[in-house]
Amino acid sequence: MNDDIAEGKWKQMIGKAKTAWGQLTDDELIKAKGRADKLAGLIQERYGKTRDEAELEVRRFFDRHRDG
Repeated sequence: MNDDIAEGKWKQMIGKAKTAWGQLTDDELIKAKGRADKLAGLIQERYGKTRDEAELEVRRFFDRHRDG
């Protein structure tokens, strides 16, 4: 999955990501830097999802929030 968000844009999206995945810490979201693979890994680990489920969630999140 190559669905990364530019770092500046990601900083604006962190609040939305925190709403979507409240179990992830602000620090974890900051360190993910908008990289889809890192975010999917965090979701997989924290929520006990399969890799495919986590990647699908991230893809849908990015599709919904990429432009605003």
